Amino acid sequence: MSSIKPKHQRLVLVSLALVAIIAAGLLAAWALRNQANYFYLPDQMMADPPAVGQAVRLGGMVAEGSIETLEDGVTVAFVVTDKGDARVPVRYTGILPDLFVEGSGVVAEGSLGADGVFVADHLLAKHDENYVPRELQDMAEHQSEPGPQDTVVGYE
Repeated sequence: MSSIKPKHQRLVLVSLALVAIIAAGLLAAWALRNQANYFYLPDQMMADPPAVGQAVRLGGMVAEGSIETLEDGVTVAFVVTDKGDARVPVRYTGILPDLFVEGSGVVAEGSLGADGVFVADHLLAKHDENYVPRELQDMAEHQSEPGPQDTVVGYE
């Protein structure tokens, strides 16, 4: 009865462990490849649009005067624009974020339809650096009031 030497057993175990780690990494990469969302600005989407149905994110500003509620009452159509002339029509069905208004920043997660309209599954409204939540506005006003002056003691 022949047995494998301990040195060869370790080599076989290390080889199997290495193969298992590589296989797990490849499996994870293959599973996540469809989950990657690419970020597009309107001018990038107009110049090089993603494939129809590919999950992407579109970021920009909500164009002034573009928000329109459709007949069903829960679908909203609007236009996302950037600093240039690029304009991407967007359609979203659902509850709008509180900060979603014309002229505000928005990130829409979804996919480009065959008709050229971006169909959003999720909307993320962005705010500027001066934003203070309604609940904290009173507190922010009190914090901005001047406090007692600090005194510096000097040594002579």
